[in-house]
Amino acid sequence: MPWSHRFGPLGRSLVTVAAGAGSAFVGTFAHRMGASMNIPYGLVLAFLIVGLSTYAARARQGAVGIGLHLTVSSTVAWGLAIVGGPGGDVLTVAGFGAEVPFMSQHAGYIWLYGVIALQVLLLVLPARWFVIPPRRVS
Repeated sequence: MPWSHRFGPLGRSLVTVAAGAGSAFVGTFAHRMGASMNIPYGLVLAFLIVGLSTYAARARQGAVGIGLHLTVSSTVAWGLAIVGGPGGDVLTVAGFGAEVPFMSQHAGYIWLYGVIALQVLLLVLPARWFVIPPRRVS
């Protein structure tokens, strides 16, 4: 079994919480890459990171793992969206009054709502897709 599956319930929960926070933190910084050119490769990368982390959380702990991961990752993503820096700068920009490319205007909204939608989608998929069989000793 993978290393994170060998822990007890508390250890698996701590790994899931750390993975959820880390994936949302990295995704928040990555989601705007390419948005100014209407090529949202950063958004794709951010969703890939969160999706893989969510897959591991469900394989590790089932629906409880996704619940923990969803709670932590969405809290981190939305928390970083509302926290402003000095001078009013924000990490998740959503909507503009000026004429800018579509992805520049909407990447923030897509990221914030997509983090939740992606994890809910992984929750409703069949449980057998998330089973990691033990290694066979030859």
